[in-house]
Amino acid sequence: MAKIKKGDLVQVISGATQARGGSRGKQGRVLQVLVEKNRVIVEGVNYVTKHVRQGQTQRGTKTGGVETHEAPIHISNVALVDPETKKPTRVGHRNEQVTKNGVTKTVRVRYAKKSGKDL
Repeated sequence: MAKIKKGDLVQVISGATQARGGSRGKQGRVLQVLVEKNRVIVEGVNYVTKHVRQGQTQRGTKTGGVETHEAPIHISNVALVDPETKKPTRVGHRNEQVTKNGVTKTVRVRYAKKSGKDL
C-alpha cells in the first residue's frame, strides 16, 4: 500500500525556502503519482516555465507561447499533512475488522502517526 496517493494533502519538507524562491513549507493536493520514477506532481508547487512552439488550430487561432505548470517533485521531499493539526506527519498502516451485511472483513487502513486519525 502506498504512503502517498492521488488526492492527498501534502507539504514540501525540503528544498529552498519560499523567501529564496523555493517551495519548502507549501501545501497542496497530489495531482499525479509517478510510481516508476518515485515522484509526485503537487498542485501549486514547483512551477516551471515551458516554451511551446507556436501553432495554429483548425479555426485559425494561434497557440503556443510561454506556459507555466507543475513539475514532478521527489516523493521523499513531501510529507502527508495530518488532518487534525495541519502539520506534516508520517503514515502508518493498521488492520481493522469491518462488518458489512453480516460479513466480517479485515481491511488495511492508513493513519496519521502524530494524531492517530484515519486518512
